[in-house]
Amino acid sequence: MNRSALTLSAGLGLAGAFAIAAWAEPNEVRFPTDEMIAELEHYTTVTRGNVTEYMYTSPEALAALNAGEEVPDGTQVILQDWREGEVYRLFVMEKGEGFGDAYTDGTRTGDWQFQWYWPTGEINMDEDTARCRSCHMSRESRSYMYTFNDARQYE
Repeated sequence: MNRSALTLSAGLGLAGAFAIAAWAEPNEVRFPTDEMIAELEHYTTVTRGNVTEYMYTSPEALAALNAGEEVPDGTQVILQDWREGEVYRLFVMEKGEGFGDAYTDGTRTGDWQFQWYWPTGEINMDEDTARCRSCHMSRESRSYMYTFNDARQYE
């Protein structure tokens, strides 16, 4: 496990896989388990006021982006939101074959879906993932990622 994945896992306090009870909207996004986290790379950090956001994804996704290829299905991009020295919440975007079929042409972000989670693994029902999709739609040419350039520069 790389150091970044250890930081993510420790910040979440995960003991294993979590069952997902309900969705904020119909989607397939999985809460990242310890096993999934162990495979991720921390590729950039964004600071906005008192919020620090650590960004993680798989080495395979980073390699694909650097090669100018499509991000593979099964990829997760995780934003870990830290506030006052603790993980406050997580934003997870996940790509999967056919994930886009759940949405109309005007609301689809390719085969990416989005979900907000609390650090416990519960879905954060306070967040509107439709709003996430509407913003990320403007990043179509960048694999729907706001941190696309950071991911492409990661080595």
